[in-house]
Amino acid sequence: MNVTRFDTAPAYYPPNHDRMHCLRLQGHEAGPSDTLWLGVSHILPGGGTTLDASTVEKHYVVLDGEVVVVTEDGEAVLHKHDSCRLAPGEKRALKNKTNRPATILLAMPYQTKQPG
Repeated sequence: MNVTRFDTAPAYYPPNHDRMHCLRLQGHEAGPSDTLWLGVSHILPGGGTTLDASTVEKHYVVLDGEVVVVTEDGEAVLHKHDSCRLAPGEKRALKNKTNRPATILLAMPYQTKQPG
């Protein structure tokens, strides 16, 4: 068993994330994991990400506050305990358009290495 205490979860700094504090809960520098990693991000008012995609699917769960998930097909406002899944290659942006901080959980498989 690998336990990560929230108070000591390591921070990570992904590109194109503005006014966000990201913590790794499992996987990568937080400890061993074979297939996926978990992170939690605090998004300050006005904060968020740019419209980017990854090669693997992403799952988000809003733990507190309100987060707008924008895709090329539109946007959805997620509230506490709402979740969404983004397909591999699907561009997304996260936005906190409120005056209160929001917290979101991310579950994401490891990206596979491309041959060559």
